[in-house]
Amino acid sequence: MNVSEAMSARRSIRNFLDTPVPNDLLEELLRKASRAPSGGNLQPWRVYVINEDAMASFLSHATNYSGSETPEYVVYPPSLKEPYRSSRFKCGEDMYALLGIPRDDKPARYAHLDRNFKFFGAPAALFVYVDHIMGPPQWSDLGMFLQSFMLLAQEAGLDTCAQEAWARKSGTVRSFIDPPEDLMLFCGCAIGHANPDAPVNTLVTDRELLERWATFL
Repeated sequence: MNVSEAMSARRSIRNFLDTPVPNDLLEELLRKASRAPSGGNLQPWRVYVINEDAMASFLSHATNYSGSETPEYVVYPPSLKEPYRSSRFKCGEDMYALLGIPRDDKPARYAHLDRNFKFFGAPAALFVYVDHIMGPPQWSDLGMFLQSFMLLAQEAGLDTCAQEAWARKSGTVRSFIDPPEDLMLFCGCAIGHANPDAPVNTLVTDRELLERWATFL
């Protein structure tokens, strides 16, 4: 699989099979992804892998955790303008249509959103942290690292879902992982094999026309 094929095949998977993912494969993919560019070669990513017995332990911990939660950051700006607002709205409506959840069924929608915090059934996951002193350029570096990892995973026959939703559960994650105090949680990333029978996994989000966002001078 070449890069173009991996880009085309990658999806945000929201229903996984329980097929195990070996740790040695994850190690290989992370090493390869570490070749992602970063300004000044800072390599600002700090990664914690949840897999095998650790996954069951973490999910049990997350279910029973009763401590405080302080969101690390606001995922979306509070007042999205166009065209961003419509893009986000359509993505959500297309996903819920595939799930068969009508707009007025709020409990069902919230229940699906809660599956974020079970990694959508994935057997493995990453938590990606960054030092508090880092700024927007290093967050961009994190994005390039994550994209590299997800494309490499696709090449290896694995599926993924990057999950900024975990930034809302920083207390849950920190109390299990116990990372250094100077690190903040950027996101989680579910890893596994897509359930081929789950309609939600057929979601292909739209992309804007090139001429709307690229200007050739």
